[in-house]
Amino acid sequence: MRTPLIASALTLATLAAGSAFAAGEPVIGLITKTETNPFFVKMKEGAAQAAKAKGAKLLSGAGKTDGDNAGQVTAMENMIAAGAKTILITPSDSKAIIPAIKKARDKGVMVIALDSPTDPADGTDALFATDNYKAGVLIGQYAKAALAAQSPGKPAKIVTLDLFPGHPVGAQRHNGFLKGFGLAAPDAKSNELGKGAEIVCMADSFGDRAKGQTAMENCLQKNPDVNLVYTINEPAAAGAFNALKKAGKDKGVVIVSVDGGCDGIKDVGAGVIAATSQQYPLKMAAMGVEAGIEYAKSGKKVAGYTDTGVTLIAAKPLAGVESQDVKTGTELCWGKK
Repeated sequence: MRTPLIASALTLATLAAGSAFAAGEPVIGLITKTETNPFFVKMKEGAAQAAKAKGAKLLSGAGKTDGDNAGQVTAMENMIAAGAKTILITPSDSKAIIPAIKKARDKGVMVIALDSPTDPADGTDALFATDNYKAGVLIGQYAKAALAAQSPGKPAKIVTLDLFPGHPVGAQRHNGFLKGFGLAAPDAKSNELGKGAEIVCMADSFGDRAKGQTAMENCLQKNPDVNLVYTINEPAAAGAFNALKKAGKDKGVVIVSVDGGCDGIKDVGAGVIAATSQQYPLKMAAMGVEAGIEYAKSGKKVAGYTDTGVTLIAAKPLAGVESQDVKTGTELCWGKK
């Protein structure tokens, strides 16, 4: 049974308006993992701005929760029925969404993945996203320098708070972090998480603050002398910090993360997170809308991967590691400033 779409995400009124769209007006669908995550809120904002500026009609939808593949499938089917010839999607389940995308592409619909690739990656026509492996490498490099400065000569005892098993973005960030830190790591195409003696605890946070805190608490029970924490995103990092603070260990542990949301940048400034790799959801969505408009005009589809950029943001610059300051991160962040 498919999960019904959140009413506010794609209303019956919006669908009914399909027949009333202006003649020749491109119809583009945007399907995000959820409606509440600030990253996807900014993505939707970027798509809406680009559609309005370029004269396209935007339909938007989302699953109820991260991982709601059925909700995303329903959204896609509804949008195609409403006339969408391009679908932009951040896949909740990179494998399970493939059959629905294939059906859409067989009907001549161009499908572009935003932020997260499908598995296999060629399941969509194109991908506009952060280089998540590079994002991991950047924070890995910073973490190594920060740990050497804070605890010279001491071995790394690392906790990784990951997304969930098998997700490409989770694997790329995790493995990139290991690579940047100088540890053995799978390459960017692997969806398996790298391991090593330096990693004393690995746990799934699902990118959630509360789950991140619980995972960190469990790791601390087994390994109280941890000195470095990698997190899949900034909400998980905030949860990890809460657990460390509760245990009286927040002053001696380096936390690094990925995202670049405004709350996360504030946490960098406050010393909660040492550094984060900032990505740009508004740019992903705007590029997707522009590609959809071009497809409607010329019939030309985009193909392959387009890197939408990533920047390391750190409160304290460290020798040998290129970074930007919190002021720059705040200017470019997404979410509430």
